[in-house]
Amino acid sequence: MSKVKEDIISKESAQERLEAYLRTVAHIGHVEISVTHFEQSLWFFTEVMGLVLTETDGDRAYLRAWQDFDHHTLVLKASNTSEVNRMGWRVSTKESLELFEKQLQVMNIDYNWVDGGQKKALGDTLQFKSPAGIPVELYWEKELFVTDDPALKSNLPSHPSKYMAKGVSPRRFDHVNLMVNDVAKEQQWWTDLLGIHHRYYIQNQEDVRLGSWLSRTNIAHEIALMRNSNQDGAAFHHLAYYLDSPDELLRASNIMAENGIKIEWGPGKHGTSGAQFIYVFEPSGHRVEIWTGGILMFSPDWEPIKWSSDVGQLGLEMWGSTPPESYLTYGTKIGE
Repeated sequence: MSKVKEDIISKESAQERLEAYLRTVAHIGHVEISVTHFEQSLWFFTEVMGLVLTETDGDRAYLRAWQDFDHHTLVLKASNTSEVNRMGWRVSTKESLELFEKQLQVMNIDYNWVDGGQKKALGDTLQFKSPAGIPVELYWEKELFVTDDPALKSNLPSHPSKYMAKGVSPRRFDHVNLMVNDVAKEQQWWTDLLGIHHRYYIQNQEDVRLGSWLSRTNIAHEIALMRNSNQDGAAFHHLAYYLDSPDELLRASNIMAENGIKIEWGPGKHGTSGAQFIYVFEPSGHRVEIWTGGILMFSPDWEPIKWSSDVGQLGLEMWGSTPPESYLTYGTKIGE
């Protein structure tokens, strides 16, 4: 049993078990990234990717995919450095925030509160960092996307905005991927503290963890952790958006080529998740994955699936292509 888990369940009582049950996240909510070429990155995400621009406010732009129900799932911030500033997770109950604060105190993890209204569309947020230095914020309240603009407003009640077929036009924000030195240690922390289920993982011949994929919902993963081949600390590997079908993925590949966007890898298919993918770089240097398909998991007692070294390559790409060196070594910075 991990040290984090021991800290959490020590002197366990019925009340503490109830608190542990309530102290979980519900789903990933958004990612905030700083970009060195703000206008070009905004062009990429709105015109090439086809995200909806909810609003701009000073040096920030707030975006979402057409069936993201929230005010935003992506924040772009103009900066001199391209880095990830924050990853937001919605908690499972309103009470969860205070329960997380209590647990952070027990574990001697530094944190701070940001009062509701200080961040666009968000209520109170609890901010802290993972052992690898990944910046996290937890929240309960977030404004929904609402529009009266006839160009955006859908006639379908289940669609917060129209499917515009503009650019790639992904359905929803899907996940993030981080590079860390010690995948196993980092994964255990995310699972033990935040209740994010470990879904599958890859071990190399030396039995070193190369990657772990985790989700709180039933999708293949909401956060992935991969071993940093440089062993020089945490880095941001990519953010990902979801498409409905393989033909849309091929269309996305053509759109990238027509707009001079570098495709780093793909189209291909991950064996671990069963999802088809392409990876591209937006103008400020952040990697973006566009993907479709993927397994869904419904079992409450799911056991993580091990991909050993003899089949690990198929986990990365089951059609036979090899990831370029940049895929294993390059990531943008983690913000302070």
